[in-house]
This record gives sequence, structure tokens and C-alpha cells, in this order.
Amino acid sequence: MLFIGVAGGTGSGKTTLAKTLCSQLSGEIAALIPYDSYYKHLPHLSLRERSQLNYDHPDAFETDLLVSHLRQLKCGTTIEMPTYDFTTHLRKVDTISIKPKPVIIVEGILILAEASIRELLDIKVYVDTDADVRVLRRMMRDIAERGRTLESVHQQYLETVKPMHDAFVEPSKRYADIIIPRGGHNSVALGILSSRINEFLSEAASWADY
Repeated sequence: MLFIGVAGGTGSGKTTLAKTLCSQLSGEIAALIPYDSYYKHLPHLSLRERSQLNYDHPDAFETDLLVSHLRQLKCGTTIEMPTYDFTTHLRKVDTISIKPKPVIIVEGILILAEASIRELLDIKVYVDTDADVRVLRRMMRDIAERGRTLESVHQQYLETVKPMHDAFVEPSKRYADIIIPRGGHNSVALGILSSRINEFLSEAASWADY
């Protein structure tokens, strides 16, 4: 199995890149696991309390569960990936069954900042995009998809998103094997990644013939 990690700042285009890679492979070849699905489930807190938490800090994630799931996949075991509701800041009841696939793509802002995740990744990618572009993308996404107001997005960016990016996300770039500039639509970089994946699949097929 080939484990690929795709990291980068909020709005950098990492999700676009990860989804594009998956779409270029058949459903039997690749699976996508978003780190955002592993936000901690905190139903004992009120909605107001949950909305004020710092979701850009490593402590916001149940990293141990993600690492356990990745190891299970590596051992050939199907996992039940949690799903998360960003409007209520709670996990949904439904889970998504993820079967072991030849290529597992893990995507999230902090996956390279966590040593326990990094050690499971074969290829580590960092998507590098200008801050002004990332901020605009974040605002548009949170307002359109997560029910936020412009004021709340702006406040969150200043209080948690930017400080956490500077403290954790940007420094994690040094762990990347590949740094992709200009976001998830960089066709040249995408082609390089696709070539490496196809090379791996060809090698795996060759070994299977023995």
C-alpha cells in the first residue's frame, strides 16, 4: 500500500489536489481520508462552547483514532471513518466504510505536524499558496458550506487560524517530500505525483505476478 499525505494551510487547495488524485484512479485503487473527519466529538459541551474552541490546533483532533485506522488499513482491515457536522461541531451518527486500497490519501492542514501520522506516510506533500488567496477561499467556503457569518470567519482567522498556521502548519512544510506551489490546480506537479503513483502500481503488479 502507498500512503500519501497532503497538507497545507487552510484554503491552499490541498483538498482539491487530493480529490483530483483520487478521481484519476478508479474507486478500487484509491481512498481519501480527510483529517477533518477526526475532529473530537464533544457533545458534553454546549453549541456556544463548541463554537468557541480552537479547531486549528492539533489538540482539536482525535489523532490516535486516525493513526489506529491507518494502521488497520495497512494490515488489510476495513475501517469505519467518522463523519463530522461543521454546523453543530459534532460527529454525525453515520460512518463511512473505507476498505484497504493500494493507495490511501490522507488530507489535512496538520497531518505533517503530527509525528505519529508522518511516520505512516510514504509520500508527504505540502500545498503552498499565498496567504491572501487562502483567506478568501476560507471565507467563501465557511460562509457557503458551514453556515458562518463574515464577521465570525474574520474573527476566527485572526484569533486562531493565522496564529496556528504560523505555529504549526507552516513549520511542518520542512517535513514534505514535495512542495507544490500555486495550489491544487498545478497540473505539472499533479502530473509528477500521478506518475509516481502509477509507477508504484506497476511495481506492485509486477510483484504480484511472482
